[in-house]
Amino acid sequence: MKITNVVITTLFNDCEYKSGLKTSHGISCLVETLSLGKQQNILFDTGGDGQVLLSNIKALGLYTNDIQNVFLSHIHSDHVGGLPQILKKNKNVKVFIPASFPDSIKQTIESFLVEYKEIDENEAIFESVYSTGQMGMDVVEQSLVLDTIKGLVIISGCAHPGIVNIVKKAKEMLPDNKVYLVMGGFHLKDSEKVEIENIIQSFKKLGVEKVAPSHCSGGLARELFKKGYGENYIKNGVGGIIEI
Repeated sequence: MKITNVVITTLFNDCEYKSGLKTSHGISCLVETLSLGKQQNILFDTGGDGQVLLSNIKALGLYTNDIQNVFLSHIHSDHVGGLPQILKKNKNVKVFIPASFPDSIKQTIESFLVEYKEIDENEAIFESVYSTGQMGMDVVEQSLVLDTIKGLVIISGCAHPGIVNIVKKAKEMLPDNKVYLVMGGFHLKDSEKVEIENIIQSFKKLGVEKVAPSHCSGGLARELFKKGYGENYIKNGVGGIIEI
């Protein structure tokens, strides 16, 4: 059964969207899904500073107790730095981590008596909610894929394995679906114009309908994606809310 409603609220990001919130290097968003009356709330990454994350959660009128699951994309501190503060506030969560995570992270989670699951290959973590599984060599990363009534929603932490590769993996996993939205970090902040333009063309060939790059995507990439996608470009940053 496909997800009927999704609300994605960006809690932590380099990019500003709503004034009065704190920006910082990293990414975190709350993904609220609804299907057949059943809701799953997933915190995607935890940013690089737990106090900034908690401050923004409070300012947005959200509550840590409403988080049911934590999905960590990769080991870099700007994605897992806020984890201890989240687990201090809410121990009734399940944490999904790449299997390659070091023992130190697993021990941190265990110290809060919190359950975790190691992800290796792509798999469904809930109905219509998937992990791409571990991707990449130098930096191993998993991305989140939602199977919604409008198509696939792909959320990337930093796209170290390549954002086009991540989209291809999601389409390979769920081949009968179009890609409605790709959002998050695209890891293009140091990329040249021609490389970014090639990625935009690859997105279009893959049928990506909407994009919302932020975090490590870089200003040039955001500018070029906005130009290339027009009204299907979604500006996003701290405080941004995407409803599907």
